[in-house]
Amino acid sequence: MNFPNISPIALQIGPLAVHWYGIAYVVGILGWWQYSLWLTKKFPLLNRKIVDDSLSWAIAGVIIGGRLGYVIFYNPAKYMANPFEIFEIWKGGMAFHGGLLGVVIAIAIYSMRRGIYFLTFSDLACCGVPIGLFFGRLANFINGELYGRITDVSWGMIFPQGGPFPRHPSQLYEAFLEGFVLFFILAYGALFTRWPHRRGFLTGIFLGGYGIARILAECFREPDVFLGYFTGGLTMGQILSLPVLGFGLFLTIRAFLRDENA
Repeated sequence: MNFPNISPIALQIGPLAVHWYGIAYVVGILGWWQYSLWLTKKFPLLNRKIVDDSLSWAIAGVIIGGRLGYVIFYNPAKYMANPFEIFEIWKGGMAFHGGLLGVVIAIAIYSMRRGIYFLTFSDLACCGVPIGLFFGRLANFINGELYGRITDVSWGMIFPQGGPFPRHPSQLYEAFLEGFVLFFILAYGALFTRWPHRRGFLTGIFLGGYGIARILAECFREPDVFLGYFTGGLTMGQILSLPVLGFGLFLTIRAFLRDENA
């Protein structure tokens, strides 16, 4: 199966080019914002103004953390030799784990400034994150990047940058697991459990769920050529996801052992 000929540029007017990847970021952020506002109506632990005001903090955390995460975790030698390229984010190079850490720091500072319990806000905020993950992975697919390992399955796809052999469309696997599946697991947790009385429960489910989804998807995804495999055949994505999974399990167990404001 040949890769569909999709241009990474969605719209171009003269020198101005709008890329699908940029649209994915915008749609993901707006989707997170609107879904978070809807959840405040179901569980009025936080009001609309708090969610609205947190948007700029979340955006800054995603962009700064995502970029620095890629620089530090994936290609530090390149950027140490050319430090000014760190700021050239339009050329690509963002890491989810860095973006996650950036958002955690940004939201922690925001919660402290507003006098909000951090886990109360993170439980609400994490529910909409899979929306951004879903559209981000679709954009990866459109760009023909982050493709999978060579395979002989019938749906294997020949990517323009992946050589002549069919590969797993691992971007779509990640969109399904990290986006679609994780979204509905969190939606169920938000709508049908007593999560307001178990602070950190939804945060733990998100972190643990993402860790599992990413570790599984990495089994089909081709590792970056400049990194390859590490000890035991692990990829960088799997290594970074292990502590995320562990901390998610810790928060989930902690939430079940503590029933607050019952």
